[in-house]
Amino acid sequence: MTRRILHVVTNVAHYVDPTEPTGLWLGELTHAWQVFAEKGFEQRLVSPRGGRSPLEPRALKWPMLDRSAKAWLNDPASMALLANTASPEQIDSADYDAIYFTGGHAVMWDFPDDPGLQRLTREIFERGGIVSSVCHGYCGLLNTRLSDGSLLVAGRKVTGYSWMEEVLAGVAKKVPYDSEQQMKDRGARYEKAFLPFTSNVVTDGKLVTGQNPQSAKATAQQVAAML
Repeated sequence: MTRRILHVVTNVAHYVDPTEPTGLWLGELTHAWQVFAEKGFEQRLVSPRGGRSPLEPRALKWPMLDRSAKAWLNDPASMALLANTASPEQIDSADYDAIYFTGGHAVMWDFPDDPGLQRLTREIFERGGIVSSVCHGYCGLLNTRLSDGSLLVAGRKVTGYSWMEEVLAGVAKKVPYDSEQQMKDRGARYEKAFLPFTSNVVTDGKLVTGQNPQSAKATAQQVAAML
């Protein structure tokens, strides 16, 4: 049976200051998409509101704009997918074997408290599917509760973009919260690589998380191996 992956992308286009753009970190989508495509998996994009998912400009410049991201940008069919994402209400979680939360600072605003995304995550996880995220994508797991009322991340090992990486990237003063600390506050067993901006993937049962953009491919490979 063909495996199916649901990728979650953002609808947010800027920081608090509208003149400071942000959005989806494209490589975090394209690296995973390529891994899953090579396995023959079916894939679909969903966002909190549906419709367009804007792109983070910094991810479209050297050295972040790599071959996979360039190929996506130059393919009208791929770009059309980002222009017309599904909304959670259009998605039946039973159709998917895994959910994968992409990042970009934008997700810090629209991922954490979206009830539709929380529903999909809970249903996939409780059915035995895989819940995964990369970089800031783990913000989408912060407030998701299971049917028994417990937080999905409580007591589980996770990783995601660290506060040190926020500082080194020069955006610590622009973000609405410290996502690393927020995870710890919820009882998650947060882990990070010794060196910032190096690939790091943490697996705890059916929960797979990657630390930063450099972790996207390895995160997807782990999900694919588990499927």
